[in-house]
Amino acid sequence: MADRNSLQPAVQAGGLTARGNAGLDALLARLPHRFARPELLDEALTHRSAEKSRQGRPLTNERLEFLGDRVLGLAIAEWLMERFPQEDEGAMSRRLAGLVRRDSLVVVAESLGLGEAVWFGPTADGGRGRANLLADACEALIGAVYLDGGMAAAAAFIRQAWEPLVSRAVEPPKDARTALQELVQSMGKPLPVYETIRVAGPDHAPRFLMRVSLAGEPPAEGEGATKQAASEAAASALLRRLGGAT
Repeated sequence: MADRNSLQPAVQAGGLTARGNAGLDALLARLPHRFARPELLDEALTHRSAEKSRQGRPLTNERLEFLGDRVLGLAIAEWLMERFPQEDEGAMSRRLAGLVRRDSLVVVAESLGLGEAVWFGPTADGGRGRANLLADACEALIGAVYLDGGMAAAAAFIRQAWEPLVSRAVEPPKDARTALQELVQSMGKPLPVYETIRVAGPDHAPRFLMRVSLAGEPPAEGEGATKQAASEAAASALLRRLGGAT
């Protein structure tokens, strides 16, 4: 992750892009888009743990994350319509869910080296929290590209970054909750139970933490922008532990 202290002078001098650093330069080299408004990139790369102010409002990537999540879903949905013209709505919905889930965002963020370019403050989480931060930053970056270059620029970026994930899935995946239920039934166990553990974040971009419990197994948790997404993440985590599909 980018060092907070080394980036502080750049922020004061007009933004993270006011001077280069190795992580930022590497990210820019991988992006197919060149920013006409670099302040949008600055905002996308500023996590709330490194919050600063601009024009009287906090400058963090949360608003861009909210926008990028919607842009990603639309861009992927349109792409799937083109790429899989023979598939029905159910199959494409499962593909979409797999491509926009947190694990996929983390894979893309790591392929871009995003963690080395984002400005995180000293309170940023490590471990599992780091994956969430990377996924959020990836959505914020999409939002910034969209505002700077429009839907065409955002879609071009998404198609380039997500191509390996789209090409990997020959068959439409099962959603994690369905796959977990089928696995549990084959084991002769009672059905898994889902519960909401926490709802956090601002009203315009809430974060849900869900827990799935299964008899004889430690529970698993997952986070997402909706209860459904968080439940999917929890089911996926439990599936990985049980050795099932993710």
